[in-house]
Amino acid sequence: MVATANYLARRFGVHSAMPMRTARRLCPQAVVLAGNHRLYAKYSRRFATLLGEYSPLVEKVGIDEAYLDLTGTERLFGPVARTCRAIQRRVGEELGLSLSVGLATNKLVAKVASDFRKPAGFTVVRPGREAAFLAPLPVERLPGVGPALLGQLRDRGVVTIGDLARIPANLLRLSFGGLGELLACQARGEDPRPVTPHDPVKSISRETTFAEDTGDTALLEATLLRLTEDVGYRLRRQRLEARTVTVKIRYSDFVTHTRSHTLPRPLDVDEALFPVVLQLFRQSRERRYRIRLVGVTLTNLLPRAWQDDLLDQQLPLLRNLDLGLDAIREKYGRSAVRRGAAG
Repeated sequence: MVATANYLARRFGVHSAMPMRTARRLCPQAVVLAGNHRLYAKYSRRFATLLGEYSPLVEKVGIDEAYLDLTGTERLFGPVARTCRAIQRRVGEELGLSLSVGLATNKLVAKVASDFRKPAGFTVVRPGREAAFLAPLPVERLPGVGPALLGQLRDRGVVTIGDLARIPANLLRLSFGGLGELLACQARGEDPRPVTPHDPVKSISRETTFAEDTGDTALLEATLLRLTEDVGYRLRRQRLEARTVTVKIRYSDFVTHTRSHTLPRPLDVDEALFPVVLQLFRQSRERRYRIRLVGVTLTNLLPRAWQDDLLDQQLPLLRNLDLGLDAIREKYGRSAVRRGAAG
């Protein structure tokens, strides 16, 4: 799958989440690079550290995106727009990365503004101009307006955000329920959400899409073991345990099935999680179609208990094994050591 595409490739119709074979057909001259998640995570941390020099209120919403609350920083750094320019310049000089900036009075408008003039854009929406800025933009610029919702809005004659703003809020509520109320607020450029520095992790997931649809059981189960190792590593790194395990299967016809199981006690050990993943996979595989994608998700996350079950002497030993493997992977890369069954 395509993780991301630069702006030149996008001109040919290439976009993220597209199958690689489709991308190569649309843009045969494209240069394809393998992902390097350790490097991305390193730069993400450096980016967050740089932002933290300007305000303690930094909310990361992805590996390369964040909200920064600069309220009250004028005495330290001068006008906020000048501070944003300085951040943009420093990211380019110190990290070698292009940064697009949206400056506004709330998170919604700042997000839309940051996407307004990419790459390396800089858009300021003055206080009181939020609705006017949004009005001429396509309604799909609003976060959360995907293809299904876009089709429903188009059926009602909504093309721009301004069109949406002209629909009475009570009619949107009747049509879309709670989502209608949210759409009415967004169309007016209203967003009361504060910048929250430490949003608690609610789930940890990993999935993979195969280069070719497969029915090879050994390959599928080995892939699930690798995914379990990956989510287990992230779980232990954040000192969390999980109560609920979910396995996701997407077939060649794009039909997707998920199956979940809640454990009697929270766990963070790969050897204990994988049998659950394997059982869920075998129970979920009800169709004869080849499989396009598999995934593992951990939810119901809790801080790791200080003390293990005194009657279970094996679990602490298995956790110590996992922690040792984690240390090797952090030093030499995620693929430096794998269980034999993971291939």
